[in-house]
Amino acid sequence: MRDYFDIDAIPGERWFPKETGFTEDLPLYWGDWGVSSEVDTLRAVLMRRPGREVESFDAAAVRFSDEPIDVELMRQQHDAVADVYRQNGVKVYYVEEQREDRPNAVFCRDLLFMTPEGAILTRPGMAARRGEERYVAKVLSDIGVPIIKTVSGDGFFEGANAMWVDRHTCVVSTGSRCNRSGFEQVRTELERMDVAVYHMQQPYSNIHIDGIMNPASNEAIMVHASQVPYDIIDMLKKKGFKILEVPSQTELREHFSCNFVALEPGRVLMPEGSPRAQELLEKNGIQVETINISEIIKGKGALHCITAFLKRG
Repeated sequence: MRDYFDIDAIPGERWFPKETGFTEDLPLYWGDWGVSSEVDTLRAVLMRRPGREVESFDAAAVRFSDEPIDVELMRQQHDAVADVYRQNGVKVYYVEEQREDRPNAVFCRDLLFMTPEGAILTRPGMAARRGEERYVAKVLSDIGVPIIKTVSGDGFFEGANAMWVDRHTCVVSTGSRCNRSGFEQVRTELERMDVAVYHMQQPYSNIHIDGIMNPASNEAIMVHASQVPYDIIDMLKKKGFKILEVPSQTELREHFSCNFVALEPGRVLMPEGSPRAQELLEKNGIQVETINISEIIKGKGALHCITAFLKRG
């Protein structure tokens, strides 16, 4: 009988993975971030205070109004919005660095879409905006917001092409600022988080959801009735939402009456100049605070557009 050396067996692995989900790890390793609602108490936002990029530009090329902008007043109005947020306990972060040929960069909502796990970094549809997202990515990295997806390939998608209905429901619209590839990339990411995604065809006359539809509470949503597809309204009604139809197209177009920001369920900050819409909201139990953003509106965007949500609830 042959003699054999007795060699110890290779031991088993002693380092085992931590079996936790990303949302559990988020506050431990990244920070207190996450959004799955348009109305839960606002806690943190990302904004871009108008910089040198608004001092000289071709208005037609960047889709601004041809009315001259009072740059200092624009900055003052932007500061006033940020002050309202701070007075309501909201942490305001800024995109400090940006290209000097991108005046639309003030509209931060378009550059990211926040989820329960972190940010989806967008890819703007318009050539005059592409590249802004690079500087948003830098800020998110610096403050500890994880970027869980960057829209890439032939896809394009902007943050205002998506709207949370609740933790498990989101509307994503296609149109001139979100193509089918961008939609599918976002849908895949959201469905992984157990979110049902409802497709909405953006009307030819609009580019983003928040220009024609915006929740004011968990029970009430303002819509421009002629511009929102029936299937979306039907879904919202079945979820218990009261549909508040924008009473004035003039207020909607000229003063962005639908482009408000919910500070908490049933309390919104709204651009000045829409008394009929304000009355409708208040008659339905919504507290409304208004603010003058006349110069910001010349960029064809308003409060919701300049505010990227980082934390709600």
